Amino acid sequence: MRTLRIRQLAGIFVIAGVLAWGGARLWDTVGTLPGVPVAAPIVLTLIAAVLFATALNIRSRLRAQRERRPGAKGVDPLAAARAVVFGQASALVAALVSGLYGGACVFLIMYKLDMDPRRTQAVYAGLSVLAGIAVVAAAVFLERVCRLPEDDDRSSGTGAGRQPQRERGRR
Repeated sequence: MRTLRIRQLAGIFVIAGVLAWGGARLWDTVGTLPGVPVAAPIVLTLIAAVLFATALNIRSRLRAQRERRPGAKGVDPLAAARAVVFGQASALVAALVSGLYGGACVFLIMYKLDMDPRRTQAVYAGLSVLAGIAVVAAAVFLERVCRLPEDDDRSSGTGAGRQPQRERGRR
């Protein structure tokens, strides 16, 4: 499983933002813009809270297991892998959604702040972007908590699946 790359998430955010800004501009010439739902920042904040709580729970259980506390519950590897996959999927979706709301927010700030309903839409879109960033941060934190320590074989570069440099040319 590959780790999250902040550069990839930022690219998704920027591309979605540019497309949303262009789409909002095009949509505005035809008629009215669709509204930003009030639930968008709330749902993203709840997802960030769940990811952060999961990361804290796994971290405390791993610490208790590492310190060999009596009665410490271990972490099921499959549950940790599921949590990481949930975090990665949430981060990718949050980057996309935040980019969409960010593009709409920029459009509203640039052209439509003279109307009161559009001002509130810009606030909801901005809060959605911040909540999406919180989801990405919580997902990265969860991934760091669930990272396995490097094996000695892998760090030396001659692990089970690799041949030493001098033996590669003989085949």
